[in-house]
Amino acid sequence: MIFKIWWIWMIIAAFFVLGEIFTAGFFLLWFGIGAAVAGLLAIFGLSFGWQLGAFVVVSGVLFVVSRRFAERFSKKQPAGIGADRFIGLKGIVLEEIDNDKNTGRVRLKKEEWRADSETGEVIPVGKKIKVTRMDGTHIVVKTFKEDN
Repeated sequence: MIFKIWWIWMIIAAFFVLGEIFTAGFFLLWFGIGAAVAGLLAIFGLSFGWQLGAFVVVSGVLFVVSRRFAERFSKKQPAGIGADRFIGLKGIVLEEIDNDKNTGRVRLKKEEWRADSETGEVIPVGKKIKVTRMDGTHIVVKTFKEDN
């Protein structure tokens, strides 16, 4: 019976490790290691209670430690980097922005972007706009008046 339990733990460990390979994030590996530790305890003849306890404790500790480690090294992206760098920029409408018709293009600096209206209003060609936020691959804009 001990031999069969060992194989079951190792199969579970293999599924977790394979699952880790095919999923985003870094989550399932720790359960795979926990299952492998439980399998080793089964080889040494410890009871199922010890095996299950080791699986839970090892998986849990590795998960918590890895999250704290990852948070330390993965800092939040500062403002003005990536797509967020466009927020607050001013531009001009190149194609009428109409959320109902799903139309709208604007120019920001030298780049053209698909745009949606923040308020839902139709914004005509040539109108000056300001970027309020990003929504996927579209920018969301509102009209503004330039101060002289």
